[in-house]
Amino acid sequence: MKSLFTGRFEGYSVHHVKKDLLSGIIVGIVAIPLAMSFAIASGVKPEYGIYTACIAGILISLFGGSKYQIGGPTGAFVPILLGIVITYGYEDLLLAGLMAGIMLCLMGIFKLGSLIKFIPRPVTVGFTAGIAVIIFTGQIANFLGLTNVKRHEYFIANIQEIMKQLGTTNMYSILTAVICFVTILMTPKFFPKVPGALAGIVVSTLVATFLFTGHVATIATAYGQIPNSLPHFAIPDITFERLQLLIGPAFVIAMLGGIESLLSAVVADGMTNSKHNSNRELIGQGIANIVTPLFGGIPATGAIARTATNIKTGAVSPMSGIIHGVFVLVTLLLLAPYASHIPLASMAPVLMVVAWNMSERHHFSHIVKLKSGDSLVLLITFLLTVFTSLTLAVEVGLVLAVLLFAKRMSEKLVVTKVLPDHSNKSGKVQPHVVHQQHDCPQISMYTIEGPLFFGAAQMFEQKIESTLHQQPRVLILRMGKVPFMDSTGEAYFSNIIENFTAQGGKILVTGVQGDLKIALQHNGIYDKIGAHHFYQHTGEAITKALGYLDTKKCIGCQHFAFHECRDLSKSKEEKELILQ
Repeated sequence: MKSLFTGRFEGYSVHHVKKDLLSGIIVGIVAIPLAMSFAIASGVKPEYGIYTACIAGILISLFGGSKYQIGGPTGAFVPILLGIVITYGYEDLLLAGLMAGIMLCLMGIFKLGSLIKFIPRPVTVGFTAGIAVIIFTGQIANFLGLTNVKRHEYFIANIQEIMKQLGTTNMYSILTAVICFVTILMTPKFFPKVPGALAGIVVSTLVATFLFTGHVATIATAYGQIPNSLPHFAIPDITFERLQLLIGPAFVIAMLGGIESLLSAVVADGMTNSKHNSNRELIGQGIANIVTPLFGGIPATGAIARTATNIKTGAVSPMSGIIHGVFVLVTLLLLAPYASHIPLASMAPVLMVVAWNMSERHHFSHIVKLKSGDSLVLLITFLLTVFTSLTLAVEVGLVLAVLLFAKRMSEKLVVTKVLPDHSNKSGKVQPHVVHQQHDCPQISMYTIEGPLFFGAAQMFEQKIESTLHQQPRVLILRMGKVPFMDSTGEAYFSNIIENFTAQGGKILVTGVQGDLKIALQHNGIYDKIGAHHFYQHTGEAITKALGYLDTKKCIGCQHFAFHECRDLSKSKEEKELILQ
């Protein structure tokens, strides 16, 4: 238990209770309309969103790795959950959420939290913007008050359904939605401490109740009365067939939940100059998503906007998140009958504003303007999220990002043939010394700079082998600026060693150090070349190489020493060219 409180509740005193109490209540007020809105947008009853905000909110704050994280249903999950509900049904959504919770716990236990940071920014911005488009367009029907609208899993089908039912537009619904929207926009200007979403729903609900009675669809008419009772405990029906069927959706929920929660924790760190524990955060998210479905709740994750609100209102510990969950529960028990009268048209502007705020439009525009590989990754991820599925979008986005990264990294590998430059006193090796009429017939020396991995290994081999047909006696590889070598690079390097040594040549390597040296020792290349053929400095390798030369072919060497170069195998004219 001690580790649970270390760094999160440490030093907590009665003095802090007031701040956490105020923050918890304010965040709870913000969370209630959002929880119902996200649940409705996900294709389930609004009370399931409230159950999630309550139970998951408490558990994430209690067991998570961030002091300020507020958990609950979020907009990022909307298209995924709606797709699962449409395809499999609500009961299977609960099981998928529970499975996702187990996956998140395992990710935290095996310390995979730090791996989330390797997901490229263009991918996260792309799918977040795509989700925002889906949420926004998904509320058009409620905004316009359309009837008989069937929900579909895919974007185009939903747009076609909306166009098909435009003739059922309800002007009372539009007026209610506009009142809510204007109130949301104006509230921060006149009442900055009042949550805009709550004010918009309250004002538009009162107007619709007293002026448009019976003309606007409400939560009660669409989903029935919200029960003012505690959620019931029930274990989902678990079978091998259902587990096998839902493993894919559960993995998507787990991955997105992990990404969203850790992004939210990072935002909280930046606002408070604190440091979260990513693996413990995943475990906390996992516990919440295991327990919440047992009470009818939908998948939850860290909510960036609510977490930021929690910090801005003075929270000092996870206690504010626990208080927020308790406040949501108490509100459910006391005010559920009144919430049932909220018009669906009032919920639409709330989610539209959420979609606009989460759209990452500034980052989206900035990356697109770069007109780089990142721009391509962003646009493809965005378009696939909107028109196909988030799963496919993330998979393709990641693969494309990896390929573009590999291409960029491969361009960083530079393999150049060099010789000592005797035009200056230092005699350092330089590439400009080597040209067609000025090269050494017995020693080939290369400087290699950059990572030797799968994207560049073939180019490395081609560069080296292009001169091996000349059959030099010694190959010197200057590898002081090679940071690492992967298994593909190792395979190509081994191939060069085998081919060169098979024709009787000697390979000398210089500058190898650190991780690269350890890698060469582990993969056997170090022993294959021979420990006595590894040198710290190029000069040592050159001295050794001169001892391997065929003195019948070359007496002295212009290229590696200040002596006359006499290649007895060449004609007088060729020898004169070599001496130039």
